Amino acid sequence: MLAQKLARSLNTRSASSPWMRYLNSICSNGSNSGSSIAILALSGEQQHHADTAASTRRSFSAKSSNWIPDCSMDTHIVHGGVVPDDKTGAILTPIYMSTTFVQESVDKYLTKGYSYSRTNNPTVKMLEEKVAKIENGYDSICVSTGMAATASCINAFMNTGDHCVITNCSYGGTNRICREQFVPLGMQFSFVDFTDPKNVEDAIRPNTKLIFSESPTNPTLTLADLSAISEIAKRHGILHVCDSTFATPYVCRPLDHGCDLTIQSMTKYYDGLNIGTGGALVAKTPELYNRIKLIQNMHGNIMSPMTAFLMLQTMKTMGLRIRRQSESAMKIATFLEGHPKVSRVVYPGLASHPQKELADRQHRNGLHGGMLWFDVIGDPIKLMDTIKRPWTLCENLGATESIITACAVMTHANMIREDRLKVGITDGFIRISVGIEDPEDLIRGLDDALGQL
Repeated sequence: MLAQKLARSLNTRSASSPWMRYLNSICSNGSNSGSSIAILALSGEQQHHADTAASTRRSFSAKSSNWIPDCSMDTHIVHGGVVPDDKTGAILTPIYMSTTFVQESVDKYLTKGYSYSRTNNPTVKMLEEKVAKIENGYDSICVSTGMAATASCINAFMNTGDHCVITNCSYGGTNRICREQFVPLGMQFSFVDFTDPKNVEDAIRPNTKLIFSESPTNPTLTLADLSAISEIAKRHGILHVCDSTFATPYVCRPLDHGCDLTIQSMTKYYDGLNIGTGGALVAKTPELYNRIKLIQNMHGNIMSPMTAFLMLQTMKTMGLRIRRQSESAMKIATFLEGHPKVSRVVYPGLASHPQKELADRQHRNGLHGGMLWFDVIGDPIKLMDTIKRPWTLCENLGATESIITACAVMTHANMIREDRLKVGITDGFIRISVGIEDPEDLIRGLDDALGQL
């Protein structure tokens, strides 16, 4: 009886979901009341992790009748997923700094959609809905960092003996966690060049469960043809995930190109102000969302309500920032291409980029983001030590402040040197994250430092 009431209170999205089937099996298994209550508490919690009451979720769509139809992404970045507070009319989502949520009765357990903040928190949930909306996904989980989102994805869809085809040039932390944590657990990874989709298909094995793209890649800015690779993945019955941190949904939405999941390091362009750290894993379907939500809850891999509140505010300017950063990056890349102390410049907006046609086809609104890199002729360490403000020497990217990084000794120092050189990260490789300062000031700063080499 309790199980049936609990099932009704969950207001599930899908009666065929694994956890709904599990709950239904308990309702009819004839267990005695003492043991079934203990099991049901766990089962109800698990189902709640995946299918929190629909009335307390999707609040934006529930009130869509008050909005003009077909709002643009710029409008959704500001308003999507967020509604004024029901009780006070506050235009900003409140910060719910509460560990637990009082239940009116056992019969009404979970009817308000929340029980414990490890599972769901109203502030974090609002951010998750907003991220899912602008990424064009079904739902998302927001976690503590971008690496936490990457780990959640691999933990959710791979087991011992499973194989993953992954780009040979990715964020250094992604490469490291695959080699140092997941390989010793019995998982297999093939690191291949994703610039040619045929390489991806050729690397598929009978036990391949996941294809892991990154586009543009960190830091080499190579692109993956997401539509072509997604078609390969579907033909072989394999999930395709893409880390789209460098692009952001404003430049490219992987789910629009057939990917099943999207990873974002929200520390970067979503936050954009060097305030907080966070990550998101966005699912295209309810089934995929149910799985990643369960993994998140079991691992306790969550975002704090305060961080979620701040990101709900900072991401409102993401479109404005990325437009400015893209325009400035193009000016700086053009300047560097003509500098005698620079041997090579790579930016997807340049005509010299080897995948310019794909960049124009895959990137939205003619924008190519705020990231670029160049190879310096001379001592890269001296360049780092002599460059003046407004350039900032530090690790991070995507912020309002312009950041310059020597990848070989900083962000990608944990890569094996042979692997690093193989993918083009030379000792003189300089990565630039363009902020929103006056691009002429940034160019003068670079010119001054390069002139001292």
